[in-house]
Amino acid sequence: MKKTKPHRQQLGTQAATTATQTGQIIAGHGRHYFVELASGEIIKCFPRGKRGGICVGDWVDLSTQGERAAIERLHERRNLLYRSDEMRSKQFAANIDQLFIVLASEPMFSDDLTGRALVAAETAGITPFILLNKADLATTPLARERLQPLIKIGVPVIEVHALDTDQVHTALDALLHDKTTLLLGQSGMGKSTILNALVPEAQAHTQAHSEALGTGRHTTTSTKLYHIPGSTGKIIDSPGFQAFGIAHLTAEDLVRGFTEFHEPIQHCRFYNCSHRHEPGCGVVAAFESGQIHPDRYALYQRLLHELESQPKY
Repeated sequence: MKKTKPHRQQLGTQAATTATQTGQIIAGHGRHYFVELASGEIIKCFPRGKRGGICVGDWVDLSTQGERAAIERLHERRNLLYRSDEMRSKQFAANIDQLFIVLASEPMFSDDLTGRALVAAETAGITPFILLNKADLATTPLARERLQPLIKIGVPVIEVHALDTDQVHTALDALLHDKTTLLLGQSGMGKSTILNALVPEAQAHTQAHSEALGTGRHTTTSTKLYHIPGSTGKIIDSPGFQAFGIAHLTAEDLVRGFTEFHEPIQHCRFYNCSHRHEPGCGVVAAFESGQIHPDRYALYQRLLHELESQPKY
């Protein structure tokens, strides 16, 4: 018997009679996503058609037909954190309340990468915190000194000992309550160990730091959302990184990402000031008077140069 293709009207009727459910993306692998429903049930599903750009933390509507489930609609996001350069972009997560940037006294962290992550968080409206891990090491005073410019602009720094589960809970439980937190950090900083302390069943693999390489191996390969036991909070773990591009930001975004610019910019003579060499620039005046740290101002100049050097199409 010859098979016939269903008409568009038939497809629409079929979709209309299929019940939809709402859930949150908790993991993704290629075009496969895992959605958690309000009941706690987790369903594996695929995006309808060529839909892309879905990430962990997104809320979606999905339909089920037999054993197949499809994502029908992506809900509006509160925010999205991702990094990008001229070659590609990498989404971390959506609908985040706060960002925990994990640093360590050893191996020594990158001020540049930390600064970039903070700019990305600020422009997305995400509250940043720095977790300084391995705070019992002899190199901790140097790490504290390097973090002073960030403390001065109001970024909270919380010292943790990732291997001490009780101390991690004491330091972080109140902050995690009723929040969705993204855990982000360079490889080798102890991010996975902190996750293990907070969510033991995550069983994240940890990798001892290699002194020969001076860096850690990437132990997390995909982003995943976890419920924190005994808490109303959720935590999203993401792969370790060694680069953080923010090519998706505009010049206006960059200024917004530097909180110490917000007051001085009110005194700029020109509305389109680039805050580098224009006469009457409030930001330059603040920098020259010591109100803006030289490292932070140098980062702004670097990021603006990268933005202006991007190919124009």
